[in-house]
Amino acid sequence: MQRRHLMALALTMAAGTSFADGYPTKPIRLVVPFAPGGTTDIIARVISDPLGKTLGQPVIVDNKGGGGGLIGATETARSAPDGYSLGVATVSTTAANPAINTKTPYNPITDFTPIINIAATPNIIAVNPSFPAKDYAGFIAELKKNPGKYSYGSSGTGGIGHMLMELYKSLTGTFVTHIPYRGAGPALNDVVAGQVPIIFDNLPSALPFVKAGKLVPIVVSAPTRLKELPNVPTFKEVGLEPVNRLAYYGILGPKGMPKDMVDKLNEATRKSLEDPAVRKRIEDTGSIIVANTPEQFAQQIKAEFEVYKEVVKKQKLTLD
Repeated sequence: MQRRHLMALALTMAAGTSFADGYPTKPIRLVVPFAPGGTTDIIARVISDPLGKTLGQPVIVDNKGGGGGLIGATETARSAPDGYSLGVATVSTTAANPAINTKTPYNPITDFTPIINIAATPNIIAVNPSFPAKDYAGFIAELKKNPGKYSYGSSGTGGIGHMLMELYKSLTGTFVTHIPYRGAGPALNDVVAGQVPIIFDNLPSALPFVKAGKLVPIVVSAPTRLKELPNVPTFKEVGLEPVNRLAYYGILGPKGMPKDMVDKLNEATRKSLEDPAVRKRIEDTGSIIVANTPEQFAQQIKAEFEVYKEVVKKQKLTLD
C-alpha cells in the first residue's frame, strides 16, 4: 500500500506537478496518541476545526491511546506520506518514550516529517485534596517521611509525566510508585476520584480540576510563575531546574511527505492560529503559542530527544 503511494508521488514529481495542487480533496485524519481528555487531545480539538476550515476539508481527530503514546505515533509513522494521515507530536512520543524504550518501533528523528509546533505547555505536580500536604514544602516532607507510601498517575509508561517524575524522584531521593494510564484523561479521573493521590501532568488538562478545587497544585515547570497559579513555585525555584521543562504539541506526518504539502499545512495551521478566538482557547489553558517552521520544529524534536537520552543514561532509567 505504502509502495503504491510512493510510486504515485514519484510519478507526480516526474510530471512536474506540485504535490500541494488541489490538496486536500478529502478529510484529513489527525491521530492523537492518547485517550480523550488529556492536553494532547485538548490542543488537537482546538486546532482541528479551524484548520479544516482553512484547508477546505474536515480535520478529524482520532484517539489511538496506549503504550505511552507509542501505538498512535507508530500508526502515524507507518502511514502513507500523502497528507491524509497526520499525528499530534508530543515530547512523550518523540523524545521521552523513545529515549527510555529500546523497543520503540520508530525513530523519532528519521521516521516522521515535522510540520509545525502549535504550542508549548507547562507541566505540573498536583495532588488530590485529601493529600496531607497543600504546598511544596509539605509535599516533599511527606514523601521523604513516608517512602513508598504514595503512588502517582501519568499518561503512560515512558511518557513525559513518567520521565519527569522519575527524574524528580532521583534528584530528591524520594520513592513514589508509578501508575501508568492510557492517557492523562483517565489518570486525572482517578486522581480526582482519590484512587491515586498524585499526578504529574501537562497543565492544560489538569488546570480545570485545579480551578474547580478538585486538585491541589504543588509545583510547575515553567520559565516563570504562571499568572493562573501565582502562588505555585516553579521547579527551578525549588532547586530542581533539570525538571523545569515545557512540553510541546505539534503536527507531524510520516517520513517522505513532499515539501510543498508540508509548507501548505504549516501555513494553514499558522493562519488558523492567527484567529484571536483560537489563540485565546489555547492560551487560556496556560499554553504558549509557538507556530514555528517545519525546520525549527525538527530541531526542537532532535534537541529534546537528546536531552531525554541523557536523562535516561545519567539516571539509569529503564522500563523495568
